Amino acid sequence: MKYVTGDLTALFTTRNKLLRAAMCAFLAGGGLAGATQASAQSTPANDQAGVVANSPIKPTSPSWQAGPLDLTFGGFTALESVWRSRNETADIGSNYNTGIPFAYSSNAHLDEFRESARQSRFALLVKGPEGGGWSAQSYLETDFLSGGVTSNSTESNSYTLRMRHFYGVLRNTDMNWYLLAGQSWSLATLSTSGTLNPRAEQIPLTIDAQYVVGFNWTRNAQLRFVKLLGDSASFALSAESPQASFTGGTPTTTVINNPGVGGGLLPSTNNYSLDFAPDVIAKFAIDPGWGHYELYGMGRGFRDRYEPTAGSVAGTNNTTWGGSVGAGLILPLTSQLSFQASALAGTGIGRYGSGQLPDVTVRPDGTITAIRERDVLVGLAFKPISTLTLYAYGGGEQAASAAYTSATGVLYGYGNPGYKNNGCYLLTGTAATCVANTKTDKQLVVGEWWKAYQGAIGNFQIGLQYTYTDRVAFQGVGGAPSANINMGFASFRYYPYQR
Repeated sequence: MKYVTGDLTALFTTRNKLLRAAMCAFLAGGGLAGATQASAQSTPANDQAGVVANSPIKPTSPSWQAGPLDLTFGGFTALESVWRSRNETADIGSNYNTGIPFAYSSNAHLDEFRESARQSRFALLVKGPEGGGWSAQSYLETDFLSGGVTSNSTESNSYTLRMRHFYGVLRNTDMNWYLLAGQSWSLATLSTSGTLNPRAEQIPLTIDAQYVVGFNWTRNAQLRFVKLLGDSASFALSAESPQASFTGGTPTTTVINNPGVGGGLLPSTNNYSLDFAPDVIAKFAIDPGWGHYELYGMGRGFRDRYEPTAGSVAGTNNTTWGGSVGAGLILPLTSQLSFQASALAGTGIGRYGSGQLPDVTVRPDGTITAIRERDVLVGLAFKPISTLTLYAYGGGEQAASAAYTSATGVLYGYGNPGYKNNGCYLLTGTAATCVANTKTDKQLVVGEWWKAYQGAIGNFQIGLQYTYTDRVAFQGVGGAPSANINMGFASFRYYPYQR
């Protein structure tokens, strides 16, 4: 029996809960009456409301002089709520893969509601003086979507500040190049500019902090070199911090892909992969006069250690490589409607998709193989009036099977047809009888940002979003199980530095 929900009753329930949550949050926050801080400049009439919603700093944000430095402040306060038809035990960022439970799990029979202010952000842009064709700047952006060891939602809701972006840019205008060093969006992320300028990325307009299935991104440490080719094209090369996601049915005593919990200032509760080289991305971008276009390639290295018995000196270190090609475009269909599309295909790309499929898996001899995958995202943004932006996205991520069986009949790999799935729809099922490796994630997102107020005290925006996600597993013993989830979001954001 196939386990499917998401009928009209669920949709109307989602709508009603969203409206109730929105009204309660607005009244609790005092509406617009409590907003008193002024902003110095107005935003251009052609700015998309969604870009404002996801961008703490805009070119028109007010600036102050501090000696030779130019300081621009940005950020917003956010009160947001989410309702999910199945329990993920997640905050405002969803889990599009393993967090969507199959019917054997009690979480599949429970809905979930949360309120959160943790996506509130602070940003600071510092520009130094220009001279001799040289200029430099530093950018910091933070939010609170991080949990310390003692963080909880019982009473104080004390979550930790985290680094979203922190980088410096050195630019030479005479030779038309710049160097970025620090943490920023990956070069794999679609940009809006042929010059690939930082803070010009095409980020989905979603309230969900995990964005959309099929969206390719990371935020990580990197060293990026960009050479501008005129005023509307560029070539870029980036060396970015690696981290691999392993999966497979192999005993952990014979294959080591994580050296253990972090140490030496890495968090002691997390595992880290055995990395030996950065992820390398090369990209070409151009704005030929109508639309924006990008093409890029990515190479990644993966490593594990195989020991016939735990701690064996006869063990071997194994290395493999993953490679992929990606492309993206943005088309201004009308003055009010824009279309975007992006795709990435290759091996070992799971880390770069919002669906978070795995990168690599293990063979019986302990060697590793990069999983073949592909990601696709399309989107529309429509601005019928200056204060309203409507958006819609459709995305998908799909992995290919990489299945192996040892001479003694032990199952390895990802998507192995011998894995047990016969307990996925039984209330008596267990994780052992519902392995259910994800084959495809598909998602539909619709939403809006309404700039309810814009004036001397900044701007106030209200967002509503609905998301439907479908997760389908590989065929195994007992079938190819599927599960889905409905989600509704509401957001109330105040931008004191933007009018």
